[in-house]
Amino acid sequence: MTQEAEDRWADGLIARRAAEPGEMTTTALEGEEAQDVAFEPIGGPYIGAVRGRLDALRELVGLSRTRLDAEALAEAGRVLDEASARQRLSARHTVVAIAGATGSGKSTLFNSLARSQISDTGLRRPTTGSPIACSWTDGAAGLLDRLGIPGRLRRRPLDGAGGDLEGLVLVDLPDLDSAVVSHRHAADRVLALVDAIVWVVDPEKYADAVLHERYLRPLAGHAEVSFVVLNQVDRLPGDAADQVLDDLRRLLDEDGMALGEHGEPGASVLALSALTGQGVGELREQLGRFVRERGAAARRLAADVDAAAADLRPLYVADGHPGLGERARRDFGDRLATAVGASAAGEAAEREWRRNAQRACGTPWLRLWRWYDRIRVPAVQRPRSGTKAEEQVTARQHVEQAVRTVAGEAAAGLPAPWAQAVREAAVRGAEGLPEALDELAVREERERGTSPRPPWWPAAVLAQMVMTAVQVVGGLWLVGQIVGVLTPGLIVPALVMLGGIVGGPLIEWACAVAARGPGRRYGQEAERRLREAAAACGRARVLDPVAAELLRYREVREQYAAVVGAGVLTQG
Repeated sequence: MTQEAEDRWADGLIARRAAEPGEMTTTALEGEEAQDVAFEPIGGPYIGAVRGRLDALRELVGLSRTRLDAEALAEAGRVLDEASARQRLSARHTVVAIAGATGSGKSTLFNSLARSQISDTGLRRPTTGSPIACSWTDGAAGLLDRLGIPGRLRRRPLDGAGGDLEGLVLVDLPDLDSAVVSHRHAADRVLALVDAIVWVVDPEKYADAVLHERYLRPLAGHAEVSFVVLNQVDRLPGDAADQVLDDLRRLLDEDGMALGEHGEPGASVLALSALTGQGVGELREQLGRFVRERGAAARRLAADVDAAAADLRPLYVADGHPGLGERARRDFGDRLATAVGASAAGEAAEREWRRNAQRACGTPWLRLWRWYDRIRVPAVQRPRSGTKAEEQVTARQHVEQAVRTVAGEAAAGLPAPWAQAVREAAVRGAEGLPEALDELAVREERERGTSPRPPWWPAAVLAQMVMTAVQVVGGLWLVGQIVGVLTPGLIVPALVMLGGIVGGPLIEWACAVAARGPGRRYGQEAERRLREAAAACGRARVLDPVAAELLRYREVREQYAAVVGAGVLTQG
């Protein structure tokens, strides 16, 4: 290596020494962007399925911010942020972390892959306190800055330029079960950012609950960017290594991690000995092929989106088919009509019609008697204020019950946040609804005014006048005969007078019969108008806001479906 190259990779903290012939030397990797001349950005946005899923996730988060709390959307937001951050960095590098428990030999494997003594190994625990990176090619400074690995912990083997691992950035993590909390936090932070992970287990702790429950099981969806290595197989006699490897595969299957067997996508599982070099070549070959494909970042992003979507599923996937059906709308309108007294208003309109018919078609003597009765008898007292207040309370209860019922039917089966949003929209719309319905009833009654008269009413009035005239003529005829003014003959005037007396009530009865049908239709029309007005008021105040919330839910549900959609994810 030239002095210029040595100055470039040295961190000034490790004593420089001349390399012995045939000896490989490692030095720190300088992280200055000015010297990172080989930086190659991805260039342009994500394309294909990955772009669609990211756009859908971004739209989903935007539509949900006012309905879900920030904590529920935190992971989805993190995935979007990391996707954007990874997109801006080198596309020809693949960052692979080596993770494992204490004593699993991950640092030894790290050194074996690098063919250099980069990471400290030994009996003292914990040996690795901070992540250490080794890059085989230039241009990885931005990626390592993102991982928070300082320049003094960046390494590169002297023969690292090119080779079968060109483009690989290997990171040795602190122990996952370290007694030092900061070490575990550092490992967790880097695991969330790397493109792929090599999980290193040993024959003694390959079934460790911490590893499986805290890492492998939650990251089972990241199988395509995972390598599971059974290290230290040189310590196992005979075919014990195969037995342990089979048991490890069984545990991984129970964790839900797909295994890449028979050409299927999934995690690679292999046995090796980092100390003796047994199987390390096979892992090195797989890593080289994996890095050359340059698809790890996209596959890691796809797995992160899948994990975020799985966490969000209870917030977006409903049980059944919630919504406002025609029956629910009709029932809500019927309840409001009951609350506003539509049926009573229709019956009152029908009675008014028939009463007006009776007044118009009744005999003059009967109308005269009713006029006298109205003068003689005081007007009917209005309902007492207590009764009116009680009716108002009852109507308000009907309205509140109607709102609760329709909100419950609309929200049935919805995820909790959206069900709550639907109920809140209904409650907000119900504010002032009883008063609005009262005003509506008064306005409808005022607009209805006096009931109209059918065309035959003047003829009936004329017939009553004729019958009254007949009665008068017959009566005067009889009086004239009695006083001797006219020629005696009681039968004819009596029959004339009797005809007038009988004809008047008969005409009144016929008019009452004829008024039943129109009166009923008039009452039904008044009830219909009040029902429709009440339903329109309830629709504008309650159903439309509820429908808007349901429409918003359907929008986010469609976006969620796009997020979980299948497809091969690629980067541009």
